[in-house]
Amino acid sequence: MQLEVDKADLHRIRAVDRPPPTLASGEARLRVDTFGLSANNITYAVYGELMSYWACFPAPVEEGIAWGRVPVWGFADVVESATPAVAEGRRVYGYFPMGDELVVTPGRADDQGFSDLAPTREAVPSVYARYGYVDTDRVYRVDREPQQMLLWPLFVTSFVVDDFLGDHGLFGADTAVVSSASAKTAIGAAFLLAERDGVDVVGLTSAPNVDFVRSLGCYRDVLTYGDLDGLPNADSCYIDVAGRRDVTHAVHTRLGDRLRHSMVVGDTHWDDTAAGEGSLPGPRPQFLFAPDQIAKRRNEWGRDGFETAVAAAWERFVPFTDRWLELRHRSGPTEVEAAYRDLLDGRVDPRVGDICTLGDAGSGR
Repeated sequence: MQLEVDKADLHRIRAVDRPPPTLASGEARLRVDTFGLSANNITYAVYGELMSYWACFPAPVEEGIAWGRVPVWGFADVVESATPAVAEGRRVYGYFPMGDELVVTPGRADDQGFSDLAPTREAVPSVYARYGYVDTDRVYRVDREPQQMLLWPLFVTSFVVDDFLGDHGLFGADTAVVSSASAKTAIGAAFLLAERDGVDVVGLTSAPNVDFVRSLGCYRDVLTYGDLDGLPNADSCYIDVAGRRDVTHAVHTRLGDRLRHSMVVGDTHWDDTAAGEGSLPGPRPQFLFAPDQIAKRRNEWGRDGFETAVAAAWERFVPFTDRWLELRHRSGPTEVEAAYRDLLDGRVDPRVGDICTLGDAGSGR
């Protein structure tokens, strides 16, 4: 069972049940147990062509429609193997299509996991092709699987946002302004930035989410998108998670020369077409491509040093999520499709995280 969406119309989605392919020598079959769905997955779909996310799990063109498989993060079990690189019965965490199984070509295997060497993975950074064994994963806890599948890939981005800004001395700023402040990537970044001495974090959000964002405690102040005149007149960095062009223009206009850096992280308001009038004051927005900063840190700190730093930050963050994260389980194509549509149309309570399964039964772990 796979869920596929029309690349040209993300609202068109279908469930497809094809016979499982016979394994070729060197391949392994992963039975996808559960996966998380969040606004991050909508970003994968929106940037599917630009960032080659669609290439990972190719779907056919049928009747003139180019179908795509939206990537998700979750857990799977190796249920069949035709390669000595990976043994049956191992449980892994990694990158999957919205479906109940994936055939991979394992290689670069070690005691921590393996990479999928299928040609379809060549267009994306190696992190998207890596599958980690849970029994050697330093952040894995069986009772924290929902948090890991929902928040870990987002938190890595949050870590990189904080680390990139810290690596540049916040470009001389002492205030971090974060849009879509209720989004899970934004919350993680705000949590880490708020740990820095002398840094004030200001959250921007829609009016219905103000109380929730304030309750988190990691934002010094919270403003609605209609109240940007309230932004402090301070040297600032802008972390754009929302992708709203009108908000970006308003922030740049309000802060002017005091805006030291403008970072584009996500596009939670992916369908927003509004634009501010006139040229954009201040620095040109720069897209943060997390794998570049990860590669830089792995080169400087070593792979183990980078993973230790992220794991330590994660250990501080996860207990914080117990205060606000509500898990909602979705089972079967109808419920998972509903969760996807809710995210696509922005109908999601920011407290909620969707844990999904398309198989016969979700994890009882």
